[in-house]
Amino acid sequence: MKKAEKLFLNGNGSYLGMKQGCFIVRDKNKNITKEYPLFEENLGEIIVETGNTISVGALSSIAFWEIDLLVLTRKGEPIGYLRSTNYDTHAETRIAQYRAYTNSKAIEIIKQIVYAKLKGQNIILNKYGLRQHDLPNLKRKIDNLNSENLAEARGKLRGIEAGKSKYYFQRTLKLLPDWLRPQQRKTFQAYDGGNNLFNLAYTILKWKIHRAILKAKLEAYLGFMHSLQHGKPSLICDFQDLYRYLIDHFLIEYSKNLKQTDFEAKIQQKRGKKGKRIYLKNEKSRKLIEKLYEYFEKNVEIPRIRIGKKQKIETLINEELLLFAKYLRNERRKWIPRIIEKL
Repeated sequence: MKKAEKLFLNGNGSYLGMKQGCFIVRDKNKNITKEYPLFEENLGEIIVETGNTISVGALSSIAFWEIDLLVLTRKGEPIGYLRSTNYDTHAETRIAQYRAYTNSKAIEIIKQIVYAKLKGQNIILNKYGLRQHDLPNLKRKIDNLNSENLAEARGKLRGIEAGKSKYYFQRTLKLLPDWLRPQQRKTFQAYDGGNNLFNLAYTILKWKIHRAILKAKLEAYLGFMHSLQHGKPSLICDFQDLYRYLIDHFLIEYSKNLKQTDFEAKIQQKRGKKGKRIYLKNEKSRKLIEKLYEYFEKNVEIPRIRIGKKQKIETLINEELLLFAKYLRNERRKWIPRIIEKL
């Protein structure tokens, strides 16, 4: 099978249309700059930034061939995607997911998520010579947790995980340049550039996981470790916890080449108060996203489900959701998340 190609339409003024069985890209001067014949190219994903246009014919072909289409803001943040009607098939998988939420599988799932998250953190701590979590002791605590109530089990496991995650960020944030380093990790409405850098990269991870959840025919808003709340994609949040350490590794290395001039302050007002939020400039955000997409294409030493001793990070995420769905459908006895140990 040919390598799946990715098409980026960033900048401003590009046009994606169809011509004689080909996807074509025109620049703002209407010159054709790229062609993707439907039956010769394996176009797997299209990423479009606002300021560009797509024809209805192209959208129809994208939906028919189930090509992933992601829409970004000018800052590079994902805001929407095109979803084929075929994504709503396989109701059996979602029924199994709903049932798991009310039986013993739910608690086993959150145990696996918490342990895998801590294991991933240890990989980063070890890579940079920092004191690691006592995983054997933590695993005993997690395994010995007895509760038949999901909310109670979730609370106890969060108690185990929260302190370790706080320690983890206290140490790893110090690996960022002094001028970029936040005092603490802040996920919502952060004002500093460091936290907003993490939030941007985590948003891309969120899309990758959402895409994998759709392919596995799962319900993105029915998670296990994260509680059910209106507008909260809790299953995405669950699986983000498995792969955040990869984003942390990427940003620790990427930030070494950033400069203060790569960021800009924007005045924002909320509830009558004004404040300066520091963001990576638009062009720099695009470059970061492009590099992050390249990072997801990196080969890692984890065997594929069917064949091969290595696979891309993105493929691993897709496979993990498929394995998780099989576990929910009772096609696998266990589900143990696979963690990349060599970065």
